[in-house]
Amino acid sequence: MDNNLLSDCARYMFVFPLIGAFIGLIAGFFGWVFSMFLPSLVVGGLVTAMLLWLTGLHHTDGLLDFGDGVMVHGTSERKIEVMHDQLTGAGGLSLGILTILITALAIGYFDSDIIFPAIIVIEVSAKFSMVVMARAGKAVHHGMNTSFLSSMRGSHGTARLLVGLLISLAIAIPLLCWAGAVVILAGILTSLVLTFVAHRNFKGVTGDVFGATNELARLVSLLALLAVISWV
Repeated sequence: MDNNLLSDCARYMFVFPLIGAFIGLIAGFFGWVFSMFLPSLVVGGLVTAMLLWLTGLHHTDGLLDFGDGVMVHGTSERKIEVMHDQLTGAGGLSLGILTILITALAIGYFDSDIIFPAIIVIEVSAKFSMVVMARAGKAVHHGMNTSFLSSMRGSHGTARLLVGLLISLAIAIPLLCWAGAVVILAGILTSLVLTFVAHRNFKGVTGDVFGATNELARLVSLLALLAVISWV
């Protein structure tokens, strides 16, 4: 990727929630249409497949690599080496299957009257989780992720984080009321936990960790919303 384009993307990372909203808008609309004439489990599978397709499976690839890196024993250097390996091991495969399967099942639980706004807010939360990670994490080595981490440093990074949070809440709360705030909070907490896990295992954050965070924050946000719906 061109360095200038990469720097521009990193500088405006705080608008990631808007990108998530657009992705969620497309997938949520089709989910709403599918829910009119297809069984709920099929709807969950189709919407999940669409979300993965819309992101080009880039984040899913990071999820698989992250699973391999966390599961292998050894030094942080060894773990990073395994993450960069082209082969997918049992750790990555298991994490990937479980994440995708539970995501599909969770989406299938939504009724037709809530699936549209739910998918939008879930994707907003998933994208904002990466913004949070960029502010909380540190780079392992110089790479594509370095620009994003650098852009979120200092007072400018704090301001961008707050703008990203305001954008996320401005979308989530009108669509799901206070449940929308719970979903965003779930994404934030997931990001902070994964940042800790990444620092402990790899001594920092890599591009694969960002991808895994998007996928896992989506899943945790889904489960948080289902918990709220069940509780209410």
